[in-house]
Amino acid sequence: MTTLVILTVIEIVLLIGGLALYLFIVGGQLTRVADLLEDCAELVWKIRDNAEPIEPGVEHINSTGGVVAGALPLLYGMGEGIVVGATYEPEPEDKEPEPAVPAMGTRRSRLTEAVGYHPD
Repeated sequence: MTTLVILTVIEIVLLIGGLALYLFIVGGQLTRVADLLEDCAELVWKIRDNAEPIEPGVEHINSTGGVVAGALPLLYGMGEGIVVGATYEPEPEDKEPEPAVPAMGTRRSRLTEAVGYHPD
């Protein structure tokens, strides 16, 4: 009977020692997690402090974006109209090219007007 009592006491001591070791390891890991969470909390507060001056501008940006988004269908339609009107269509090969003419029509000299001569 004494052997059984001694083995039971040894087993209880080993169990308590194993649990103590387990709690020591888990406590160390929880301490590291707490330190990292504290660092993250400090970063979040810094981000919040840096974002406070930006908040009023974000509302203006969002309203401007809404106006632009509302105008997009109209702009898209206008762009489609421009593209349709500007599509290149090659001329048939059998047609003779027209002679080139000046864009402003007949040229005239202004030098004669400067000296008082009017040919009209």
